[in-house]
Amino acid sequence: MTFLLLGFVTGLSLIFAIGPQNVFVIEQGIKKQFVFLVCTICSISDLILIFLGIFLFEYFAKYFSSFIELIFNILLLLFLLHFIYSKIKKKNEFVEVNRSIQQISFKNIILKTLGFTYLNPHVYSDTVFFLGNFSKSFMLIEKVFFGLGAGCASFIFFFAIGYASNYFSNFLNSFKIWKIINWMIITIMSILSFYVILEIVNYFN
Repeated sequence: MTFLLLGFVTGLSLIFAIGPQNVFVIEQGIKKQFVFLVCTICSISDLILIFLGIFLFEYFAKYFSSFIELIFNILLLLFLLHFIYSKIKKKNEFVEVNRSIQQISFKNIILKTLGFTYLNPHVYSDTVFFLGNFSKSFMLIEKVFFGLGAGCASFIFFFAIGYASNYFSNFLNSFKIWKIINWMIITIMSILSFYVILEIVNYFN
């Protein structure tokens, strides 16, 4: 249960960042166009990429030396520090939501959703690299619960912003709300950074 909760909180912290995929889901919710389909594709894609990252790093941990694990920990720490820095730097960022309604076909909405998902480099850094790398030292069952927790966060988040899109679209233009969310994310990522630093220090002990 601990690793399920850890995966949920970590996944939610990553996915809460403003990005083109999130804005696209909100826009489709406002337009009431294929909302269920869009949310489902985004959620399942996240789940697939999360477990791809987890088992990819499981393979690295099993068949490569502890030195490689040290390298991954250093890269993970650099990623976390960059993530925290970018959140601090972009604390005043606003995103404009497109509310204009245009007709779009079933095929086009699938292609567009897949494009916003798989052509977005951040989805790979967040799911495959970060979550996979962060869970590499967990036991196999702990990895599974961690991945399920992160996957649940994606499902809840996408369906929440998709079906409550008018409410969440106002969030995007509220400095006060994003300031609170950003500092919550920065705090969580700082705690995770401290955990990774301990892992690096333990390597040399």
